[in-house]
Amino acid sequence: MKKHPRINTDPRAELLLQGRLHDPFAYLGLHQEKEGYVVRVFNPHASEAWLETMPGSEPLKCVHSEGLFEWHGPDKPTHPYRLRFTENGVQRLVHDHYTFAPQISSFDLHLFNEGSLHQGYRILGSHAVQIDGIPGVRFAVWAPNAERVSVVGEFNRWDGRIHPMAVHGSSGVWELFIPGIEQGALYKFEIFNTSGKLLTKTDPYANAYELRPGTAARAGVEITHIWKDVEWLTQRSKWNWLHAPLNVYEIHAGSWKRHPNGNFYTYRELAEHLIPYVKDMGYTHIELMPVSEHPLDESWGYQTTGYFAATSRFGSPDDLCHFVDSCHQAGIGVLLDWVPAHFPQDSFALARYDGTALYEHEDPRLGFHQDWGTHIFNYGRNEVKSFLLSSAHYWLSQFHFDGLRVDAVASMLYLDYSRKQDEWLPNKYGGRENLEAIDFLREMNIMVHDAFPGALTLAEESTAWPAVSRPTYLGGLGFSMKWNMGWMNDTLSFMRHDPIHRRYHLNQLTFSQLYAYSENFMLPFSHDEVVHGKGSLLDKMPGDAWQQFANLRLLLAYQIASPGKKLNFMGNEFGQGLEWHAGRELEWWQLGLDPHRGIQSMLRDLNHLYRNLPALYEQDFEPAGFSWIDCNDTDLSLLSFLRFGHNGKTIVAVLNFTPVPRQHYRIGLPLDCEYREIFNSDSHYYGGSNLGNAGKITAEQLPWMGQPYSAAIEVPPLACIMLAQA
Repeated sequence: MKKHPRINTDPRAELLLQGRLHDPFAYLGLHQEKEGYVVRVFNPHASEAWLETMPGSEPLKCVHSEGLFEWHGPDKPTHPYRLRFTENGVQRLVHDHYTFAPQISSFDLHLFNEGSLHQGYRILGSHAVQIDGIPGVRFAVWAPNAERVSVVGEFNRWDGRIHPMAVHGSSGVWELFIPGIEQGALYKFEIFNTSGKLLTKTDPYANAYELRPGTAARAGVEITHIWKDVEWLTQRSKWNWLHAPLNVYEIHAGSWKRHPNGNFYTYRELAEHLIPYVKDMGYTHIELMPVSEHPLDESWGYQTTGYFAATSRFGSPDDLCHFVDSCHQAGIGVLLDWVPAHFPQDSFALARYDGTALYEHEDPRLGFHQDWGTHIFNYGRNEVKSFLLSSAHYWLSQFHFDGLRVDAVASMLYLDYSRKQDEWLPNKYGGRENLEAIDFLREMNIMVHDAFPGALTLAEESTAWPAVSRPTYLGGLGFSMKWNMGWMNDTLSFMRHDPIHRRYHLNQLTFSQLYAYSENFMLPFSHDEVVHGKGSLLDKMPGDAWQQFANLRLLLAYQIASPGKKLNFMGNEFGQGLEWHAGRELEWWQLGLDPHRGIQSMLRDLNHLYRNLPALYEQDFEPAGFSWIDCNDTDLSLLSFLRFGHNGKTIVAVLNFTPVPRQHYRIGLPLDCEYREIFNSDSHYYGGSNLGNAGKITAEQLPWMGQPYSAAIEVPPLACIMLAQA
């Protein structure tokens, strides 16, 4: 490369070459002088430069040996002018990026700094746009404690001196339009902060990233999918979910099924294979464990680094849109597991983004999760609120998800969550409640329910925090539903007991009715119950092989019969033997074995039965939808109860938690009519002993168990039966 003498003495040139020029637009690009105009250009890889004008081209003079060029002339060049460089003997023609003024409006910046910008993903990040008819990519990032921020990427040899950005005053937002960049080009931000530290960070608002282990963002990736789910969204907006069946199949996209060579199914392959399976099994919704971008497979997506990007493991953003759209066209809703409670320490991502505690708290007593080794968001910082609110809005608006399951809500609500006495700081009132997190959750729920009618928010919240699923105007957090972790823990604890001892623990099943209607509850058997040495659901069941499968059928039937919406993790539906491992697909081969196939057949029938019987779902959240027949039969470890629909239809559920069949068991009944057995988990079709009540059951005018009528029935061992009016 030809070297030129250093003849420029402007101190701004030295700051530019040192990577410390705070305001590049004030120095580079086109400027008016007393005698005319000057164009300043910096390209350390160029030996020669020309300004392209209407008559021809005029050379720029090298005024610094490191690649600083200037052109002086009496007339203003036509906008937007172009530059021609010689780089290693090759000529390249480009537009000068410093002739394009910043585009972000002061109003959007105000909303962002105020904490109320709900669509920040349209403002920050990288976007393919045209300015003055010239295509390119507009970049924007928040780094308030930076002295200089540059876009670096494969288009500028990752050289932070070439594309320094302009800052929007005190907003802390930096912006630059770079013409001619191809969509999908890899990039990051290079940050020189006020402490003199040089950082290279990926874009927090990027819509796509390169495949792990790479961490660069992809420039200007936009969703182009043409949606065909308008009918679904219209119906969803009118959906009375409180009184509708809701039965969720939770999956981990990387391990539901895999190719024989171990490769993941793509989003499109999941659409092809998962949707028919879910539809056949009778589920109403799929819940995806986090598919936001994350660097480590073993985190299952819960240590997110890309809050606005579908992970590239399974395909492109358009591919994920195709999956959701296909689900909707098949009549299946899709929920997303979303993680605003914490973020990982990875140095390329959010952690100390501009060299300071930007998204997190500086004090680890507020800003660090000891359990997970992750940072806690600073919910009291307005720009962080804009970031998280925008993330929630993004997934629901751009991918048409039908709701968000919000992870680890309990850890957000309490300042002393999983901390010893001297390891946390109280709030301004001296309490342990995280007031800023509470305000954020309320704002998030208000936004979701206002902007996306019919969309759900579900809280994974494991404490007795009041009114989690009550409206914010009544003092609640505003979630649609709350996972009933108490019911789940008590139920699994009870089922672990040997049947001979269950008589002493029946209260573990009956206790939940004392609080069942204080919230809108979902009953979950999620991934958390089948990992980390806990064993699969089948493995938790006591007894020999026959009893284990019978117990599991009983457990799943009890879940469906109980008030509350339902969720089951993949593999539960066929009684997978081993606990779940994210590194391999489910043990589908077990469906070649009768007991596993029986579990699947039972749950398929039960799911469809549930959807067809309003008594099992219409009054899930109302005391009027449930009544005990007998909850005190500890000697026989037997429970019986009624479920009621709005139409007056009644379902009788009887559950025997011992391996002893109960013959001629007299059960109280509410109506003087004939009943029929509509479900029996002990059916031989499901692998049971085939005891039960063939034909019709006639109620007798003999009051029993507080009911006006009764009948003698057969109750199979370790089984659930349901009766309905014939």
